[in-house]
Amino acid sequence: MASTFIMGSQRDIKEGELICWSCESRYPVVRYIPRFVSHDNYASSFGFQWNRHARTQLDSFSGTTVSWDRFFRVTNWPERMDGQIILEAGCGAGRFTEVALKTGATVFSFDYSNSVDANLDNNGPSKTLHIVQADIYHIPFQEKSFDKIFCFGVLQHCPDVKGAFFSLLPYLKKGGEIVIDVYQRSPWIYLRDAKYWLRPITKRLPPELLYRLLQSIVPTLLPIKIWIKRLPNIGWFLTGYIPVSNYKGKYPLSSAQLLEWSILDTFDMLSPQFDQPQRIKDVKGWFDDAGLDNVWVGYGPNGINGRGTRP
Repeated sequence: MASTFIMGSQRDIKEGELICWSCESRYPVVRYIPRFVSHDNYASSFGFQWNRHARTQLDSFSGTTVSWDRFFRVTNWPERMDGQIILEAGCGAGRFTEVALKTGATVFSFDYSNSVDANLDNNGPSKTLHIVQADIYHIPFQEKSFDKIFCFGVLQHCPDVKGAFFSLLPYLKKGGEIVIDVYQRSPWIYLRDAKYWLRPITKRLPPELLYRLLQSIVPTLLPIKIWIKRLPNIGWFLTGYIPVSNYKGKYPLSSAQLLEWSILDTFDMLSPQFDQPQRIKDVKGWFDDAGLDNVWVGYGPNGINGRGTRP
């Protein structure tokens, strides 16, 4: 089935159906995107946030190089990858899809949520971009098809984090490289990060309701968090008890952008059904168990980063 849409432009079929002749399964094509999962799933909050903030974090919209810098810092890949075929696992609105396409590579991008619609709006149509809505545990592409795979901001939000990592490996070609990130788990994370106190409640709220609450609360809490961070000696510690995202001093954003990014990422913290940070020794163990070469596992902008090459 993968060969059905590995060839051709994302704009070939607007509405239709993909049929697997061997098992007789049928999958709808909606707005040019093959859909291999139901609309309502554990990632639906991500679909809500990325269609609501479809362009917020795109470099081309924010006027920054935040996504570009993070992509190349984490992957250590060259800025030109003409002729390469890249798989992006968990695309959201396409902030990293935009960067990957600029390398000259052909990009296959999927997400479990309907954020794929935002990605297509932002980065399509393109003959070098192919988007599907699919499950990371059942990826609808041919194995050993990709020169490179990257997965950012996704694994900790999966039911089985290690299983999600291992589900990606069969799709690497020999000599292909995989790069992932995952939230870092520390001994004190559940004590000094207030989001974990709130999540048992907030993850059960309807996304629309939670978002409206944050629109009301974040404009008040963000300035308080910025002020507390300035306190000598204890500011860095106390900010963990203010459950809003703060990028002041980290990214070159205007005041309006700081607020928008804060609302978006606070929603991103509080709404997902799963949030499972990992220990670095366990992530190193994944790469060892996978038998990958040229392994590097360390700390990065989103917690823990890992890279490895298929023998």
